[in-house]
Amino acid sequence: MGGSSAGHGEAWPLPNVTDAALHAALRRSGLECHKHDQIRRDGKRGREDIRLFGSLVTAGPFPVKKETGVSWWFFPRPLDLQTDTLKPSLLPCLGDWNSSSSLPVPLSCAVAHADDARLSKDSIAKVWLSQKAFERYLEGSDEKLDEKDALDDRDFSNSEVNIGIAIDPDTQTTGQGEAEGKIYSAHYLRLREGWHLGLFAATSEKKGDSRTDLIPTLLGDGQHIIVGGQQRACTAALLTRTSPLSLPQGKRTFSTAADGKVRVKWVLLSPAVFPAITTDGATHTGGWLPSWVCQSDGAVQLRSEASPRGQRETREEWRARVQLQPTISARLVAALIPKPVVVTGWALGDEDLGDEGSPGAKSTHLAVPAGAVYYFEADSPVDADNLAAALNWHGAVTGDPMKDFTEIKNRRSTLLGEKGFGLGVCGTWRFRGEH
Repeated sequence: MGGSSAGHGEAWPLPNVTDAALHAALRRSGLECHKHDQIRRDGKRGREDIRLFGSLVTAGPFPVKKETGVSWWFFPRPLDLQTDTLKPSLLPCLGDWNSSSSLPVPLSCAVAHADDARLSKDSIAKVWLSQKAFERYLEGSDEKLDEKDALDDRDFSNSEVNIGIAIDPDTQTTGQGEAEGKIYSAHYLRLREGWHLGLFAATSEKKGDSRTDLIPTLLGDGQHIIVGGQQRACTAALLTRTSPLSLPQGKRTFSTAADGKVRVKWVLLSPAVFPAITTDGATHTGGWLPSWVCQSDGAVQLRSEASPRGQRETREEWRARVQLQPTISARLVAALIPKPVVVTGWALGDEDLGDEGSPGAKSTHLAVPAGAVYYFEADSPVDADNLAAALNWHGAVTGDPMKDFTEIKNRRSTLLGEKGFGLGVCGTWRFRGEH
């Protein structure tokens, strides 16, 4: 860029960045692991393409403030919050919007400011919400936010600007070729004292007949981990292994509205990638529209959650039982989607570092950002509960404190789910003008 152009950095890291850092750290550690064969397109297992540490699952990063004995986690603000309260300022509107607007199929309702919304420059919503504030929002609270419950980036980080000289890609020198007379500015996000990048991660690898989680072994001594394309060294430590996980807990039960429908909204905690898919000659455009929502009428194509696989049940028998589960009767009616974020990367082509294929740029995807809100109408309370169980990151709730909210079960991103994309929680909503 020219000297007068500003950089566009200091962005919060995407989940694939920290996931790649943990993968590389596991490989460099020398820890033993089970080799996972990839199933080829012809359905056969191929020995020529092997994944190491294939059980690694991560979620995050999220801003975390660590104090004595306490850790405060923060998450991206839902887009329907526009003021300094937990009351949504944007609500779906009833009406025949398909014939009077350019609303994309399959949506039937536009989203507009609520009648009682009071917007001003002094009450603009901040970028991050605390875990407890997020849960109160999902339950329908309209209380005013405390200063400790909402943060902007500047509350826990500083912007660091560096000026550099451009390098000619052909000669790898400065001052000639394409780089002649060019400089650039790079903006970096530097966390303040006491703040951290918070991650949830687990990997279970076979050692003989048993499985073991290698994350405590990797982080037990406060090791350093290399993060990002510029190979920055970060101090990594195991924060806690207690349950439940410090993610907002989604709403699980819902009441029926006057029209007989049950309203459920799904809020993304992390970006989600929905690519275009062609099946049996029909194309689902993806993009902002989840792959599990019908392109023509918005019907949800997820099934009710099946009971866990039994000890004597084969994988084929369990999969057949899953296919017999009833489809959830619900429909997407509205959506509130920010501008997409670009997800890409660069591969060195080094198999020891987990790269696949030849060196160069990885595939570029446009992801739905965290904070996006999807509005659904279910036909019954049972369908609404099943929908929430399928969309909440923690799945269905059994009442067992040793099992509930201790594992990330649902990642509704079509791609990159194992890297922490597609985490979401459910809440309730109402139409504009409805009490």
